[in-house]
Amino acid sequence: MKVAVMGAGAVGCYYGGLLARTVPGAGHAVTLIARPAHVDAIARAGLRLETQAFDEQVRLQASSDAAAVAGADLVLFSVKSGATEEAGAQIRPHLKPGALLLCLQNGVDNAERLRAVLPDHTVAAAVVYVATEMAGPGHVKHHGRGELVVEPSAATIAPALVAAGIPVEISDNVRGSLWAKLILNCAYNALSAISRRPYGVMVQGAGVLEVMADLVAECLAVAAADGVVIPGGREATERAVRRITETMPGQYSSTAQDLMRGKPSEIDHLNGYVARRGAALGVPTPVNRALWTLVKLLETQVTA
Repeated sequence: MKVAVMGAGAVGCYYGGLLARTVPGAGHAVTLIARPAHVDAIARAGLRLETQAFDEQVRLQASSDAAAVAGADLVLFSVKSGATEEAGAQIRPHLKPGALLLCLQNGVDNAERLRAVLPDHTVAAAVVYVATEMAGPGHVKHHGRGELVVEPSAATIAPALVAAGIPVEISDNVRGSLWAKLILNCAYNALSAISRRPYGVMVQGAGVLEVMADLVAECLAVAAADGVVIPGGREATERAVRRITETMPGQYSSTAQDLMRGKPSEIDHLNGYVARRGAALGVPTPVNRALWTLVKLLETQVTA
């Protein structure tokens, strides 16, 4: 395939790098659309893909121009949630007819918002379970996991993803899975950002587990009021929350990484989204609202 990654941060670089590797099952023509510092580093030496299994330089194309999506059969859409509509509008004139766009984003409504911008293209939602970070320009570091849950409309590209080493599950209930991921993010992201602690250290703080339990309960109440069926229900959700600490103890949340780099976060689409939906549905969400407020205050400090 010809693949473009729109918004090649840690997540986009990880999956794009796996698809571009010169190994059996991969070797696709991948173009990363990223910030100039990353583009320059990749042009010099390729993308350094440092995973738990290997550490290698992957040769691929990189550009800062949205027009580089031209001709792509598959677009991995991994911009920050707040930039969904803007980025969609940027690539719209350049998309190949019949191109598939796979949303690899936090939050639960990005695919819906992107479809509104790109009504003539197939947009598939995906749930991303991976811990990655940009360790420097042109250097993505993988800390754990890597599986995707995708809608049936993305089934045609699932074999290529699997062959490249990306576990894929096709689900008729991606909305429920997106909410399950949202709950994980709401439980961890803001607390990791506020404390500037990785998950394994953060959960040892006084009262942290109790606050996380309150966050999960609020999210489940909003999901139920919104008609969302979360796979496995409360028990599976609580088990997944505990598993994050076990599988990614050294991981800082993406919200924490954003704040530590002086960048705005996606908190509006995490705890902020739950607070807004709760208000619309008449479900109280005081803990989610409080953490959203605290992160927004921190954002004003780092972006001032």
